[in-house]
This record gives sequence, structure tokens and C-alpha cells, in this order.
Amino acid sequence: MKAPTPRSLIVSFFGAYGRELGGWIAVADLVTLLGRLGVDAPAVRSAVSRQKQRGFLQARQADGVAGYSLSPEAEEILADGDRRIYLRQDVQLSDGWVLAVFSVPETERHRRHLLRSRLSRLGFGTTAPGVWIAPSHLAEEARHTLERLELAAYVDLFHADYLAYADLRDSAARWWDLGAVQAGYAEFSAQFLATDTDTDSADDADAFATYLRALDAWRRMPYRDPGLPPELLPQDWQGTQAADIFFGLHDRLRGRGLSYVKSVVSR
Repeated sequence: MKAPTPRSLIVSFFGAYGRELGGWIAVADLVTLLGRLGVDAPAVRSAVSRQKQRGFLQARQADGVAGYSLSPEAEEILADGDRRIYLRQDVQLSDGWVLAVFSVPETERHRRHLLRSRLSRLGFGTTAPGVWIAPSHLAEEARHTLERLELAAYVDLFHADYLAYADLRDSAARWWDLGAVQAGYAEFSAQFLATDTDTDSADDADAFATYLRALDAWRRMPYRDPGLPPELLPQDWQGTQAADIFFGLHDRLRGRGLSYVKSVVSR
């Protein structure tokens, strides 16, 4: 897998630990923490600046100390991410589907691009121009995202059942690039399987670094994977093993990582 970028690690850090610190951290402490992952101070400061420009972070001083806190929009994004990243769905074919049907005027082409991009990132597949589909468990997340981005006026959402005529497993293989999802899971497993069996002897600082790397690699996977019912997945589906590895690391390392984070910020 690609090496994590400082900007991505900052998002992962705030998602995993930042909110438990009240949503604010001193720049110097963030430099120390990400230094455990081999990110140097200039790279951290540059990435923080970019996240401020994007509206993810806000500069704020606390007791005269320079630091950054999450923006209200970032709080919403992370809350949405929690439900997606840390929840293992038990999906049944009988749960049905959610359809997103949209029409955007040619004069607002930028909104059409944004809409397609966000539906794809949510896990929707394309059945026809302007018609996107996802398992029904993504309906509320789609509704919330479209409203937050002020795109709801262009979209109609439907709950649907598949009646006929194609083989649904073949159709799902057309609507989503399951091969790419499968490859991503296999790559994650290859990178972290050995880590999964060799973490008990790590100190809290190493536990923090290992968990943040794993989270940063994992958190995109549930968005690439629409969460299809088992009947529609390839027989050698790699997602189950990858999820077992991530949640095993989460259970064992996240708490120890938090202990290390608190030891740094309390100095």
C-alpha cells in the first residue's frame, strides 16, 4: 500500500484520538506524536496548514499555546466516518437497495461532478446515467451527506427491491469494481497480518504508531466497499479476513495508543 501522507495521518489522528482531547491539540504535541510515525516537523506543519485551508482544522490558542481544533464540518465528517469505519454490517439480500436518481442542469456542471464523486465515495454503483444504487444500509448516510453538501435538491432517493431480469450477482459485478476492492483488502491483509500477531510486546508509543498506520490504511476500505450481501460477493472474498485483522488491532492497540497520546499532551 502507498505510504500514508502527513495530511491523511492528521485526519486519522483526529478521528481516533483528537476528539477525546476536546478536539484541540498543541502544534508541538502533534509534531511529537506524528514523529513516532517518521513524519518530520516541517511536514506536519505544512499538512496542518493545508488542512486549515481546506476547512478541516481551525487555528486556536489555549492558554497562550498555538494549536488547532476541528471545524464544525470536520466534526460531522468524523462522526459519519465513525459509523462507517467501525461498524461491521450484517447485510441481508432481503434488506433491499437505495436508488439515487439525479438530474443537474448543464449550467451547474460542477455540482454534477461533486454529486457523482460523493455518491461514488459513499459506495454507490452506477446502473445507468443518473441512476446510482447501493445497499439500503447506506440510505441515511447518503441522505445526511447530500444535505450537508447542499446537493439534496438535485436528487431523489428511493428504497427498492430487485425483481428481474438479470442475474443479480452478475449485475453487481458491473455496477461496482469488486476486483479493485478485493485487491485493496488483500493488500491491507498482507501489510498488517504479521503486525496482527506481533503487538503484545510493543510499548504504548509503538502501539499508537501501529494503530494509526492501520487505521489510516483501513479507513478508506469501507468506503470503497459498498457492503454487499454475501450472496453477491466473489467466493474468495478478502474483506472478512481484512476486517478481522483491523478490528483485532483496534481492540488491542487503540486504548494503549490513547494512553501514549495523553502522556504526550499532559507534559
